Amino acid sequence: MARSVYVTGIGRSDGRQVVELGVMELLTRQVDRVGVFRPLVHDGPDRLYDLLRSRYRLSQPASSVFGMSYEEAATLQAEQGTDELISRLLERYHRVADPYEAVLVLGTDFADTGLPAELALNARLANEFGAAVLPVVAAHDQAPDAVVAEVRNAHHAYASLGADLIAMVANRVAEPAAAEAVRGLSERLPEPVYVLPEEPALAAPTVTQIKEATGAQVLLGDHAGLSRDVRHLVFGGAHLPAFLPALTEGCMVITPGDRSDLIIGALAAHSAGSPAIAGVLLTLDEHPGEQTLALASRLAPGTPVLVVTEGSMETADALLSLEGKLTAATPRKAEIALGLFETHVDTARLSERLAVERSARVTPMMFEHELVERSRAGAARRQHLVLPEGEEERVLRAAEVLLRRNICDLTLLGDPVTVRKRAAELSVGLDLPADGEAPATGGSATARIVDPQTSPLRERFAASYAKLRAHKGVTHELAHDVVADVSYFGTMMVQEGLADGMVSGAVHSTAATIRPAFEIIRTEPGASTVSSVFFMCLADRVLVYGDCAVVPDPDAEQLADIAIQSATTAARFGVEPRIAMLSYSTGTSGSGADVDKVRRATELVRERRPDLLTEGPIQYDAAVDPSVAATKLPDSKVAGRATVLVFPDLNTGNNTYKAVQRSAGAVAVGPVLQGLRKPVNDLSRGALVQDIVNTVAITAVQAQADAPGPGA
Repeated sequence: MARSVYVTGIGRSDGRQVVELGVMELLTRQVDRVGVFRPLVHDGPDRLYDLLRSRYRLSQPASSVFGMSYEEAATLQAEQGTDELISRLLERYHRVADPYEAVLVLGTDFADTGLPAELALNARLANEFGAAVLPVVAAHDQAPDAVVAEVRNAHHAYASLGADLIAMVANRVAEPAAAEAVRGLSERLPEPVYVLPEEPALAAPTVTQIKEATGAQVLLGDHAGLSRDVRHLVFGGAHLPAFLPALTEGCMVITPGDRSDLIIGALAAHSAGSPAIAGVLLTLDEHPGEQTLALASRLAPGTPVLVVTEGSMETADALLSLEGKLTAATPRKAEIALGLFETHVDTARLSERLAVERSARVTPMMFEHELVERSRAGAARRQHLVLPEGEEERVLRAAEVLLRRNICDLTLLGDPVTVRKRAAELSVGLDLPADGEAPATGGSATARIVDPQTSPLRERFAASYAKLRAHKGVTHELAHDVVADVSYFGTMMVQEGLADGMVSGAVHSTAATIRPAFEIIRTEPGASTVSSVFFMCLADRVLVYGDCAVVPDPDAEQLADIAIQSATTAARFGVEPRIAMLSYSTGTSGSGADVDKVRRATELVRERRPDLLTEGPIQYDAAVDPSVAATKLPDSKVAGRATVLVFPDLNTGNNTYKAVQRSAGAVAVGPVLQGLRKPVNDLSRGALVQDIVNTVAITAVQAQADAPGPGA
């Protein structure tokens, strides 16, 4: 029977979507098949379910997610009673629950539902579903005593109705005193009590949400601009000198459309980076002239300029109470929400209380979750990584995720003015220290910007690089120019112990990323080859492919080195290594130079590491398919069960990983470099934000195996 978790509340505006998202994250870390059920729903799109479906790749039919509408429920309850309503919802719940290992139940929202005794209805539904209950209490703008009373009353209400409580959450707690008071309840209640603070980045609506709320027309702006958070509203009516000081970072300027001076002034201030505004909203259906719009588009490309028909007062009424929402269209808000949940909830303890039996299968999502957990929990101290491409949009977005999820500390390389301006334009919250200041210390991950052109470290790195490359004729003057390159500067940070690892390649070539590592960091003791692996996350398992990115045509010695390195990497990330040395022939059925190379490499692996299970030469199907293995190599301990697949050359490996990725829908994580003394990893230039996050997490795990270096 599926284990169900019922997330509910006691009133409106509790922001429980953060908790629902966090619980879904915990469930998908442990089991493969997670269903969603919302007993009662309003007409129109369900934004949270759309987000869950998109983020967690749910295959559940949308028609099965919802029990019935609030209107239908109110009518049924009035005409046939609560028992009949419960009976029908229970029947629909079981249709959902049967195919799944766990079900997340989304309780009623207490907003214009037309249902009496709504809290009691949620409690009874949870009891009938056999679900554990996680109540969320709104604490927005409440005094400490009031928040404590709300939490205690909610606990008493659900407990007295027989609910199986697993924890309590007070959400949107603004005052530190209130947070401390609520945490004190943990000593007096049998269940843990968690406190989620108010997070301005979640409350801020995006420009798109303002557009939808006001029915505005978009005159200028691209997708990234429309995705910006609106943190403040600034109404423009004064002359320009008095207006400019009122601008704040992330503000939406609201002004009549005939005030071209304020429009251009606001965009010019944005272009100069002081401050980076979210956009401009024009009122009274006044459209600026073509020359004004043309100048505006050149001053601040991508910055939204919208127009509404109403005046400033009507527009203000529509916007002052508008808050941000978690939707599939706002993935960065989902990352912020998860970061908030994971920072303030003891997820390990809550996972135990969920009492979900972990699946034997390892899905791509479970592997990614495990990767993040390993990266931040596997060492005595948080790792510090350098990202040389600090001005690149995808890197900045990934950096925000890494910081929000507390994965690692970061150094971003680039011009500080450019990085700050770009981050502000993207509404990326990095909490960067002011120039010359050190990052804040404490429990949360931090970031800083370093400009290789002006950094005091440039001289130190030039001297070190010149010494390392003196045998190649590198002078101090040449070294001074070389280390100003972001890839070389980042690699020198790793070499000098100022960073634990480096990830680059979103805009640089593979050669530009790994050449400095070959020159400076070099191979680890016992390794003669630098190679790579991809983690291929299939529907039911994770395979390790090597080498698909670095060594074009390895000889037998190199191939053996690649196999041993790949097995070590696999074990480090929780994949039990069973090595298949791939060829076009299995066992002794074929001959030729290529097969002989693989056969010799297999012998070398067995000589060097007799503890590793190794088979070769072996064809791919015999390596992974038990039925084929039973025919071709029935006595092999690897055939049909291989987890580490070593390709005979780069051509075969690269094409195979791409074929499997595209045709089987596998998630390919990598390439992960191996054989270096310190971790440096390359990105595909087409890498998505999640690819960058995964690669950084992998690099942090690799760095954990090294001796702790000095803090950055």
